[in-house]
Amino acid sequence: QVRLVESGGGLVQAGGSLRLSCSISGNIFTHNTWGWFRQTPGSGNKRDFVAAITTAGTATYVDSVKGRFAISRDNDKSALYLEMNSLKPEDTADYYCNAELQYYQGNYYPAGTWGRGTQVTVSS
Repeated sequence: QVRLVESGGGLVQAGGSLRLSCSISGNIFTHNTWGWFRQTPGSGNKRDFVAAITTAGTATYVDSVKGRFAISRDNDKSALYLEMNSLKPEDTADYYCNAELQYYQGNYYPAGTWGRGTQVTVSS
């Protein structure tokens, strides 16, 4: 079983930056695509795709974060990162990583386990 631990969230003013980290352990497949999702306040259990990165380093982003966020991974350390710059109040959410993304008809979908997430709050 895969275990995920997210960290790095916090409270930041609009325009600020944060770097999220995800530690991945357990039955890991480093050839998997890894990614980040977020759950906004009031959305129930819906988690929206933010970014994904393949083993080869190819990154995909949701349009709303393109040019502001950068996803990266370190396969040797089994770690996933999300550098978030020029943060906006609408980026406020709980952020979750996923290590078993599935690609289907042009979109990435999460699979497997989730961590507890890390909270990001952006004040205006």
